[in-house]
Amino acid sequence: MDARKQFVLKTIDRRKSIMTIKQTAGRDALGDFAPKFAQLNDDVLFGEVWSREDGLSLRDRSIVTVVALMAQGLTDSSFQYHLMSAKNNGVTRAEIAEILTHAAFYAGWPKAWAAFRMAKEVWADDNAADARAKHQNEMAFPIGAPNDAFAKYFIGQSYLAPLSTEQVGIYNVTFEPGCRNNWHTHHAKSGGGQILVCVAGRGFYQEWGKPAQELCPGDVVNIPAGVKHWHGAAPDSWFSHLAVEVPGEEASNEWLEPVDDEQYLKAIDGKA
Repeated sequence: MDARKQFVLKTIDRRKSIMTIKQTAGRDALGDFAPKFAQLNDDVLFGEVWSREDGLSLRDRSIVTVVALMAQGLTDSSFQYHLMSAKNNGVTRAEIAEILTHAAFYAGWPKAWAAFRMAKEVWADDNAADARAKHQNEMAFPIGAPNDAFAKYFIGQSYLAPLSTEQVGIYNVTFEPGCRNNWHTHHAKSGGGQILVCVAGRGFYQEWGKPAQELCPGDVVNIPAGVKHWHGAAPDSWFSHLAVEVPGEEASNEWLEPVDDEQYLKAIDGKA
């Protein structure tokens, strides 16, 4: 099974697991005192209504619920629960801030302040995770696992997702902001080299002795064998490209010196 299909199946399994979580809050709190209310809360509201993803996604239901509760000024433990659900259903820190700001003009400024205080706690220290999630949503391919095997050849954190390891090697390589690989050269007696297909974010490619080239989704770079070069992300953006290994005779890769901060900033000066 290829990496993209595995990613899709994992996403489906995650959504199914969220849908099949049995809600028991009503029975736990009111099972003896109001059993019918508890049953309606657990089985109908959180069971039947929230499971109707064909009509509205879990993410959208979370947004509607958060705004409805905020409009009533109900920023209690139930509001915190729905904020946490919204986060788990894919609402990012930047998105919840925009949602609450927009709702403030209709629900009231004091209610927005109360909602923001609780949302800030739920999404605390979540900037990096939000940026990664947003980047993932911009492309069809998975970010993959930390590129630990090649970490010594990178400045910053990179990720690797093998998409094809047969016939032609194709890998989705993702760079966090400012991450780049060392200068390196693809060698081959004949053929060889590499093709980069940019799929998300913004980055740079530079050949030795030439100006750096800005890369955006849809850009393609053909790298012949024997050309010394580096590639990586812009300082303020995640970046992903497919690395396509061009078949060649006696092909190998030679890793060279790092692209230090001075080289990197000089190369992208005026382009970042």
